This record gives sequence, C-alpha cells and structure tokens, in this order.
Amino acid sequence: MTLIVFPAIDLKSGQVVRLAEGDMARATVYGDDPAHQATLFADQGAGHLHVVDLDGAFAGKSVNGDAVRRVVAAFPGHVQLGGGIRTPASVAGWFDAGVSRVVIGTAALENPQFVRDMAAEHPGGIVVAVDAKDGMVATRGWADVSDVSVVDMARRFEDAGVAALLFTDVGRDGMLKGCNVEATVDLARAVDIPVIASGGVKGIAEIHVLALHARHGVEGVITGRALYDGRLDLAAALSVAAAA
Repeated sequence: MTLIVFPAIDLKSGQVVRLAEGDMARATVYGDDPAHQATLFADQGAGHLHVVDLDGAFAGKSVNGDAVRRVVAAFPGHVQLGGGIRTPASVAGWFDAGVSRVVIGTAALENPQFVRDMAAEHPGGIVVAVDAKDGMVATRGWADVSDVSVVDMARRFEDAGVAALLFTDVGRDGMLKGCNVEATVDLARAVDIPVIASGGVKGIAEIHVLALHARHGVEGVITGRALYDGRLDLAAALSVAAAA
C-alpha cells in the first residue's frame, strides 16, 4: 500500500490559512486565492487534496462554499472536504459538486446514526474525523472536549462502512511539533478502519515513518503549515510516500 499525501487548504473568510492548535484567533494567512493554491499543489504532483471550511466548522453549515467550489473546479484530483457538514442535504450537495469524500466530525459524535446512514448512501465517500485533545474527542471546531476516548469513538464505526478515520492531535496542529505518529499507528492497529494522520507534520522524516506503517492501516497524512513554510517539499514527500 502507498501512503496518500494530502496537502491541506484551510479556508477562513475565503482565504487560505493555517491555525495554531485549532484557534481561530491564531490564524496565519497564506493566500487569498484557494483555487490557485490547489493548482500549485496539482502541479507538484498531488492527486489528493484536503479542504476544510473552518468558518463552517464553527457555524455548523457551509460558509466558504464558493471558495470550495472553485477549488474543486481547479483541482484535477480527489478533493476531501470537511467543516460544518452535518445534514444529509449538505453531504449530497457536496458530492454533487464534485467532492470525492466528505469528512464528518461533530455530527459523528453527536449523531452516530447520521454517519451510518451517509456511509450507506455514499459508499466509500464518508470519512469520520476523530480529533483529540489529550486522548479525548474534541468537537465543534475543537472548541469542546467530550468525555469519549478516541478509540471508543472510532470503534463505534467499525461496521458502518466509513472509508477512513481522520485522526488529528489538536495540540500539535499547525505547531510544527511533529505528527503524533505513535498515537496514529496505535489507533490504526486498534480498529479495522484505515487511518489518516493529521496535525503537526514538520518534515520528510514523518512522511517516511508513516509510509512504513501503511501496511498497518495508516492510509494517508495531511500536511499544511510545513508545506506553506517551505519546511516540506511536496514532490519529495510524494516520492518518499510512494517508495516506502
């Protein structure tokens, strides 16, 4: 199996940003043309893209929809989208708009049946976001922390037909502290669902290590700030992921 590298485009007020530890007040702006950024990632060889409507995650509905549609139109590969997608109509609408996979987070914790229904209706198209603060699930744009553990949350969906789990260590996200590889691999081994790593990737070494665990269920890795700050070369990351 080959590790999928997902460059990230996080949207706030129509701009490309990265947050520090999920804090909307600590946003760094990297551009005001998300579609152009998507094209740049495609030019470097990316076949997958991870897009988040940050405003939507807090609002519980699409806020940066126009920007997302421009990204989907500009990017020739697969777009995975999250942020405020909490109704059957919004899920269906994004698939109709050309999104390949939809990420459900808050709604997955609060209404597991919704995830099951959507996974049945859209086979291979639903990803469950399992965002963690100190091992517990965080929701609503990471503003709230539940009393549910990451593994317990993940196991609820083992028989639901979801495509993957998106695991983010919130305390590392956007901080360049290094991805929590150990927790990611532990989760992949604990459940029978592919796991995507996210949060804090700082360099090529983590891509290599995660790629070695593709056979253990680590499907991919999302990287943002390291790419935007020039600490990680996307073409090199894709090459390492393919070679492991």
